[in-house]
Formats: sequence, structure tokens, C-alpha cells
Amino acid sequence: MAEKRDVTTRQSLAQVIADDIGENAYLCYQCVKCTSGCPLAEHMDLNPNQVLRAVQLGDDSVLESKTIWVCASCQTCTTRCPQGIDIAAIMDALRIEARRRGLPPAIPEVDKFSRLFLADVRLMGRLHEVGLMAGLNLVTGNLFKDMDLALEMFKRNKLNLVSLPVRPPRPGRVRPVEPAENRIAYYPGCSLHSSAAEYAKTLEAVAEALDLELVEPPGWICCGSSPAHSSDHVLATKYPVINLSIIEQMGFTEAAAPCSACYIRFKTAAHEMVHNPEIARQVNAEIGYQYQGRVRIMHLVEALTEKVGLDAIESKVQKPLKGLKVACYYGCYLTRPADITAAANPEYPMDMDYLMQRLGAEIVDWDYKTDCCGGSLGLTQTPLAHEMTAKVLRNAKARGADALVTVCPLCHVNLDGRQAQIKDLGFAMPILYATQLAALAFGLPKKAALLEKNLVDPRPLLREKGLVD
Repeated sequence: MAEKRDVTTRQSLAQVIADDIGENAYLCYQCVKCTSGCPLAEHMDLNPNQVLRAVQLGDDSVLESKTIWVCASCQTCTTRCPQGIDIAAIMDALRIEARRRGLPPAIPEVDKFSRLFLADVRLMGRLHEVGLMAGLNLVTGNLFKDMDLALEMFKRNKLNLVSLPVRPPRPGRVRPVEPAENRIAYYPGCSLHSSAAEYAKTLEAVAEALDLELVEPPGWICCGSSPAHSSDHVLATKYPVINLSIIEQMGFTEAAAPCSACYIRFKTAAHEMVHNPEIARQVNAEIGYQYQGRVRIMHLVEALTEKVGLDAIESKVQKPLKGLKVACYYGCYLTRPADITAAANPEYPMDMDYLMQRLGAEIVDWDYKTDCCGGSLGLTQTPLAHEMTAKVLRNAKARGADALVTVCPLCHVNLDGRQAQIKDLGFAMPILYATQLAALAFGLPKKAALLEKNLVDPRPLLREKGLVD
């Protein structure tokens, strides 16, 4: 975790931030766009713009604020800042500095979650979801929290009780893969090997139908997710770069990351390796390999539309999703921040919408397609996750959607799994992976879509639309 600084030579917070992440807090002129767009501002003791002002004024009490711990890292503030300040990264830097100074976190559960998560990854190489949930309940003294959700997931075989230690191959010992136009490196991430198994299986089936070969890197490890980037700048880059180095040594120049959290961690790490020479030096020294930056990271929709093409995808459709109205939910990380993702329309993307149209579905225009569902707070600040998830679901319903479509396993577990926990929601909306709908549209065998794994059963709706028997 973060190293402690010598208090006798303590720098100002603005200087710490400049040294650690290269951000200039003095660029903020209090336009308040960050606060206006923040989905959690009403739950903060200091608004995001006030955090920046405290840093400018050298007010160290900001390190004891609730705000830096409740921040969901959704990147809305960073995306909308007219000065180009990475405000989300500053929130991370303040958490790290608070730890350096030994200050108790204002929300202990968030800190405990991060520590348990990273300890799990250090021990196992990949995240053990059941162990993390049980461990967090134990250290917070809330032993039966989310037991209802866990039982429903167990019933559907969505939680993996066994996770074997994983060690990446040593540099120079990665076996090259013969290049081919229809072949791409595929980094599944931890969730697709457990709670999002239906996403993994339907992706594999759809890729096979499209003649796209997915090659999983040997010995891949967890990307570190939010706990890494909010705990240690070097570690947050190191974990993704270990995986990118394996992919690079295999000879691939493209890699697909179907998990949105993995995708943004890979994109951010690649950006850091180019723009932060000191972090690049430390990472290369620690992993024993000079990463060359040859690998382009793509999210799932990007990989399908570029490697296969929308016309080719449409040509595979046997049973168009006619009459099904879907709201395409991108969440926080597929497009934001645009400086890193290079998304053309980070606030209102359309790539997934175009894909669904080619599958025959009717897309609905709605307001919350890139709003945060509270995924990073699901285990630690669950009532807030409920509130944020309910806003997304209610807006999709109000705009006429029959179902919501996503390509993020973290969003899916919140939107699908937590609906039954939300008081007064008043309805149940199926949450489907884009690959599940593609499997249906391609006319793959009846069980290929794995619809029985969804906690909100989509089959009654799909039968009503004549899409399943």
C-alpha cells in the first residue's frame, strides 16, 4: 500500500498531487461542473469543487473528509472538467496520501474492501469473489449481509468456490502465437470466470459463430480494478501491464477486454506507460520486462464491430429480435474519460445501439446510458448502490425499454442481482448481456444464451415477443 512520508518535510497537498500524478489543482476556477454532474454529491460532506478548493488553500482536513472515500470513480467529473483536470485521480491521490499519514478513513468499509481485495489478488493472482464477500462481512461484523443475493447466485452456479493460485509466465518464456486476421487476444478478467460465467460462455459461442478466435493469455492475473488505483499508483499500472506484456510477447497487437473495469484499467495503464516515465520505469523494473506498448486494447463491442463488422454480424442473424425494445447501458468506463478511451461521443455513445439494431432489436433513447450504477460501492455502501441502480432502471422503464443491455459484469450484478433488494422499485426489468441477445439472434442452440442464469428471468418477456419457446 502507500508509503508514509516524513512528516518533517511534508509538502502541500497540491504539490503532493502534482508530484504523484502530474495534476495541477490550481487550474480549477470553481465552475462547479464536477459537482453538478456528480451522482453522489448529495452524499458528500465536501462537494468535488470544494475538495479542489481545499487543496488549493492547503487545507489538510480534506484528507479526513467522507468525500474522498465515497467517490465512485465514475469519471464524470474528469470528463466534464473544462480545464482537463483529472478530478477522479485527485480523489485517489488524496486517499493514498491519507493512508500515508496514517489518518483513519472516514468510511472504514471502503478501505477494508480495498485492502482485502488486493490481499486476495496478491495471494491468488486473481480475485476470489466468494472469499472477498465473506471476508468483508467478517471484518465489518455484518456476517449475513447480501446473503439473499449470494444464495440466488449459488442457485444459478454463478459463484466459484474454488480459485487456484495463478502465476504469470516469466518474461521471455511466453510462447508466441501464429498471427491470423480472425484471431485476437482475449483477457476475460476475474468475473467472467465466476459470477459472469454466462457472459463468458455466450461470448465464446458468439465469437465462434462469427469465426473470431479468442486467445486467452496464459497465466493472466487480476487487473487490480478500483482498489489498486485508489491505493497505489504503481500497482494500478503494474497489474494491467503484466497482462499486456504477456499479450505483447505472444505477438498480438490487439486485445479484447469484455469487462468495462478491466478495459479502463488497461487503457489507463497503457496511457501511464507513455505519459509517466517514472511509473513506467518502476513497472518495467518490477516485472522484469520492457513493455513496448504494442498492444491496442478494445472493449467487446469495439472488437466485434472492428474485427468482424456490423454487416457480417447482421448476416448471421437467423431470428431477429423484432419487437424487443432495449436500453443500451454503457456505464462509466466504456467511454470515459475520452482522453484515455478516445471515444468520439463519451456522453452519448451509440456503438452498442448500432449492434443491437443489426440484431433486430428496437433501441430506445434514454438519459442514463452512461450514468454510474454504483458498482464500486455495491459491497461497501450498498444503499447508495441501490439508489443509483434504481435511477438507471426507472429511467430505462420510463423511456419505454422492455430490457436493459450491458457488456459489463460489474454493472450486470448491480442491475440484475440487486433489483430484488431495492425497496419500492415497483417492477422487474430483465438485464441481458449483449452476447446473450446475439446468441438468440444467431439462432444458436436453445441453451446457448444461458438465460436461466439471470436473476431477473428474461424468458417470460422473450416468450411474449416470440423470441424463445
